[in-house]
Amino acid sequence: MSPNTGKPSARKPPFAERKYRAVTAFQRRLNAVMRRLPAQTLLETTGRVSGLPRRTPVGGRRVGYSFWLVSEFGERSQYVRNIRADPRVRVRIRGRWHTGTAHLLPDDDPIARLRRLTRVNSLAVRAMGVGTGHLTVRVDLEEGGSR
Repeated sequence: MSPNTGKPSARKPPFAERKYRAVTAFQRRLNAVMRRLPAQTLLETTGRVSGLPRRTPVGGRRVGYSFWLVSEFGERSQYVRNIRADPRVRVRIRGRWHTGTAHLLPDDDPIARLRRLTRVNSLAVRAMGVGTGHLTVRVDLEEGGSR
């Protein structure tokens, strides 16, 4: 309650929450375009409520039979929540789909991991992310699992 008016106060959310809301609104619009680009890397999860495939443009790097990425919003990212419910995923790398199993790695240092990923993606994750909420994700790709 506001002490001056006796009405409920309309507090502004903290900066981190405002940034999260602004970035996710921006990403919703941008991702709709990015998903259509043939060279864009995509992570396909299964929606935890709908059961439908959900495709998210991501940046990261393939190392052998693993694909590494860092979520800028950690546990708040919808694709991270979907992975927690069902870790079976697909990743489109250079136009080819690969099946795999995703692993959330809260003990990995996401900032150090970003240094090993592509520079453009690393800058975007740091710019859009909020504080220390980053989370490393490793997808173990199946051999011959491309389609």
